[in-house]
Amino acid sequence: MDKHCDPKKRHDFVYLFEVINGNPNGDPDAGNMPRVDPQTFNGIVTDVCIKRKIRNYVSLVHQVPVYIQSEMALNTLARDVLRKKNVMAVEADVTEYIRDEELLSWMQDNVSDYVEVVSKEENGKTNYTAYFVGDISILTGRNGINNVIADVKEQTEIPDWIQPNLSKILEKLQSATKGQKLTAEVRSKIKTTMASEFYDIRMFGAVLTMGTNAGQVLGPVQITFARSVSPVFPMNLTITRTAITRESDRLRKQTEMGQKPIIPYGLYVAHGFYNPKLAEKLNPGSELLVKEDDLKLLWEALCNMFEYDRSASRGEMACRGLYIFTHEDEKGYGKAPAHKLFELVKITERDPGRPQRSFDDYTVMLEDKMPPGITLTRLP
Repeated sequence: MDKHCDPKKRHDFVYLFEVINGNPNGDPDAGNMPRVDPQTFNGIVTDVCIKRKIRNYVSLVHQVPVYIQSEMALNTLARDVLRKKNVMAVEADVTEYIRDEELLSWMQDNVSDYVEVVSKEENGKTNYTAYFVGDISILTGRNGINNVIADVKEQTEIPDWIQPNLSKILEKLQSATKGQKLTAEVRSKIKTTMASEFYDIRMFGAVLTMGTNAGQVLGPVQITFARSVSPVFPMNLTITRTAITRESDRLRKQTEMGQKPIIPYGLYVAHGFYNPKLAEKLNPGSELLVKEDDLKLLWEALCNMFEYDRSASRGEMACRGLYIFTHEDEKGYGKAPAHKLFELVKITERDPGRPQRSFDDYTVMLEDKMPPGITLTRLP
């Protein structure tokens, strides 16, 4: 096993990437202009932007399941996983209460935060199964059904002909809970199950308030905001297009104007951490859920993710260095403070008197002061 892929050891890393004539991370509150520190004008790329690209890479290139995505509602995704693993699965056959499509449509539009109804064809007959996707403690608590109905009424009016069927469906779901309680043990089991299933929960953590409120998973991998080495120069370029949106405009003009925010060049640095002690908490008292392949995939994604995230608005982006400091400590506590290791990677401007417009305008040096018990891996 490569030392930098050992999930039982602590790893701290420095990540360098560049952007050429692009917008690495626009701010929607500033007209999608590149993010900058208003005091120093150094560029900023958020941690969630970096983690989004990692998620996209592992799911697109390796088809590894990720939780934070746009293809399916999180409640539905979590419910399907927990049901398959038989963890807090609350379902009931409600075919007798779904008497027409109008009732089904109303429920889908108005109570989807609590109940999801799925149809299935069997022997030429349509059967309906209801799943409780809200916080189960509400349904099992005192006056549970009345509380759910009262909450729905705050959002919309319940027609008289619907309320009796809705109450019956909730009663069946309440009976299906069989007295299930969201104890600390059950919450832990939910966290372990979700972390086992989804790469990004296993690595970055998540807030599991998806119906069954299991709390927060603090992931073993954390990444800071990236910050440019030098101040950047945001530009908002005006562009034209020949495609006219509205027919009335087409009759009076041949082009339309647009804007394209970029920075000519920026070299960014982010810091990251892998903590095996947090990895242990994903599956307390048992084998680590984070495996060698998970860390190997993380390093691979950081080195290659821009190759699979091309966009005209982002210009040319590329990884320019990944420095992984591995602590030779079997207990996982580490041999040196992270900030001392990060200071060993020195990035300086070759000519501070002129604008930096390429990676060659910088010098990257590694100081020869490696603390004992630390191994450095440099990628790619």
